[in-house]
Amino acid sequence: MADREKLMDRIVESELRMFLSVPADGDYRCRQYPDSFRLHRKAQFSIWSDDTLGSYLHDLQGAEKEGKNLMTIKYARMDDLIPRENSNPLIDRIAEIQYRWQKELFHTYPHFMAGARPLSEDDDSALKTSFETYLKGELETYSDNTLSLLHRDLRNLAEKRMNGSELVYDYLVKGLGYGSLEEAEQAQKKNKPRSNV
Repeated sequence: MADREKLMDRIVESELRMFLSVPADGDYRCRQYPDSFRLHRKAQFSIWSDDTLGSYLHDLQGAEKEGKNLMTIKYARMDDLIPRENSNPLIDRIAEIQYRWQKELFHTYPHFMAGARPLSEDDDSALKTSFETYLKGELETYSDNTLSLLHRDLRNLAEKRMNGSELVYDYLVKGLGYGSLEEAEQAQKKNKPRSNV
């Protein structure tokens, strides 16, 4: 478990370096909270297998050696500023699985999820990028090997009837000081959210 935590930490620190150097107009608030960035990213990676984590770390290290910033590419794709570089069909398959899980979460925990990104790319606006658009923009930065391993991981969870989004958010809310997603839902329902990390 300690090795897995170190692996996730290495990934997150590499991403954070890239994230902080993304060219941006103005000063985005999220840049002022690196600990929040770390928690949110580790929550995402908490459902990945060690193989997938290792492959993605390899992607990040390769990109750094080439002077490529995967975060810059991700945000440029989200804003449709550059053409699609990766057309691997696994991107849409992964997005379908995660979209379904995220939709279930909106129904199960409506108060807690009220602050989340809108679900569908149909809901994209100048002020908000949807979960679907954000996810696809990120997936396009992964290597084919990472996409293949991630697809395997998500299919394994789906076959066990587990909701990967629920597992991710469970990790996240515990990092925010809640005992469970249900506790976070009730706190939001009562309008008494805890402060962010």
